[in-house]
Amino acid sequence: MTHSFLLLAFLLLATLHISAQPPPTAPPPSPPSPAAQLPATAEEFLDAHNQARAEVGVAPLRWSPYLAAAASRQALYQRDRMSCNFANLTASKYGGNQLWAGGAGMATAPRAAVGVWVREKAYYDHVSNTCAAGHRCGVYTQVVWRNSSEVGCVQARCPKEAASLTICFYNPPGNVVGERPYLVED
Repeated sequence: MTHSFLLLAFLLLATLHISAQPPPTAPPPSPPSPAAQLPATAEEFLDAHNQARAEVGVAPLRWSPYLAAAASRQALYQRDRMSCNFANLTASKYGGNQLWAGGAGMATAPRAAVGVWVREKAYYDHVSNTCAAGHRCGVYTQVVWRNSSEVGCVQARCPKEAASLTICFYNPPGNVVGERPYLVED
């Protein structure tokens, strides 16, 4: 009995000692190799964003599977619980753009979704850093925001509403009050 008690005390002490140790730190994620292929949809979202950014001299974005997963969770919530309505992203730690598209086809090509946001460039005045009345340039300025370095996007089909919802998240977020999305050289 004493032997069993000592063995039990030793195991308990060893368990407490092991659990009191800090967990080993995980190595930082390694960047994807150039040979790593993104899904075609991700490539299309990324290419459309980076084309708009190149037009104003801003560095390209990287695709973030983490942001894509966060966007997916948000889009599925909106589809399943909110009748495919826009999400309230004001409290998000990421920048965000959304597009709701209805109609027979329901799906909007990723390039077309980003194109809708980029079309607002026509209403954005870089000199005054303002947008023409009746337009929403924040979706455009988020696409080209110079400090954003990664993006993740997703689309959710909403058959009941005959619509699709596209959501992109950006990190770090853009549209910082008092700052310009990109700099123009004189």
